[in-house]
Amino acid sequence: MKTDEQIRVIELLMQRLDDGTNVDAGCLKKNPTDVYRNPELATREWDSFFRHHPQVLGLSADLPEPGSFLTTSDFGVPILATRDDAGGLRAFLNVCRHRGVTLETEERGNCARFTCPFHGWSYANDGSLAGLPNPGQFGVKDRSGLGLIELPAAECGGLLWVHPDANGELDAPMLLGGLEEEFNAWNFSAFRSLGTTTYRHRMNWKLGIDTFGETYHFKMLHRDSLALDFYGDVQTYDKFGRNHRMGLCKRSIDELRHEPREQWHIVRAALPVYYLFPNVQVNCLGPGVALVRLFPEPGDPARSIARVSFYLHPEAEMMDVDFRGEFEQRFGAVIRDEDFVMASRQQSGADSGAQEYVIFGRNEPALHHYHDTYRAALGMPPLENFEG
Repeated sequence: MKTDEQIRVIELLMQRLDDGTNVDAGCLKKNPTDVYRNPELATREWDSFFRHHPQVLGLSADLPEPGSFLTTSDFGVPILATRDDAGGLRAFLNVCRHRGVTLETEERGNCARFTCPFHGWSYANDGSLAGLPNPGQFGVKDRSGLGLIELPAAECGGLLWVHPDANGELDAPMLLGGLEEEFNAWNFSAFRSLGTTTYRHRMNWKLGIDTFGETYHFKMLHRDSLALDFYGDVQTYDKFGRNHRMGLCKRSIDELRHEPREQWHIVRAALPVYYLFPNVQVNCLGPGVALVRLFPEPGDPARSIARVSFYLHPEAEMMDVDFRGEFEQRFGAVIRDEDFVMASRQQSGADSGAQEYVIFGRNEPALHHYHDTYRAALGMPPLENFEG
């Protein structure tokens, strides 16, 4: 974030603390509970937001050097992402062109050549066919068209992007909605990956995202965890196209009141939380970053997968702190044992069909914005106002 924007956000948080006010959406909204349990809608979501929509694979740190790779099947097709010998991001279908065998089974690593275990066809990290046993017997005369099927990929804002559809379009700056410069200022590409933890819960994937959409619950649900470090009923909120940024107010903000503004830094006063449409949260924790990606389990609207990846800033490397354990305990455990447990209880309520809708308050604008952009993308009308 630019210095003037950091100061604006910090001053706004201080003002709201002093005035006892909070961000205000201007109205209340009704969100139909059917969106958390409808199987036909879940099929449309999978097709529109995952199978045929650009996705974030991780931060640049997930491919730290030429030869590094990662794999995923979270989007319905097996994907192999590599950093080629020139340092560029490449992405391919993780499938041998000969008989369609999954090529690489490891989740990540470093490899100059990927060899199919079936017949030994091998591919360079730029996707080209590098080795073909007994070519004369096999009968191939021209190898140039037998490289791995390439997928649209881009590295932008310190994030790795891929489109699961080889014929899809990928415009990463457009997807960032004006956040590219701000993301570049965070220098995400310099962070080091600490690994990824996977959580599976009985909850619709949107309920997982909803838990990140307000701080109204901090004083109750997180009274023994996050509420010890954060003021629960004050935040900032800014929209960037279909994305948004929330500023969660830290109690340590009070230490800045007696310091010159030029010494202020946003992470001392707030936790910036970015939402990237349709399923990504980027949490700037100070010495590190937590990237949260939520995916539905196809075929069951009531089940989802959360991938939580942790990253460490190089300046924190010298500190004698177990940051992976710290992040897991103070962030990952809160998500797993508090937020997602509550979302599972919401799922039970939605599945019962006993309640037609839930209510999003004036102090929950991120939920208004997220669900309205989600509905617009599917050609659905916006949320109705709640008059109560």
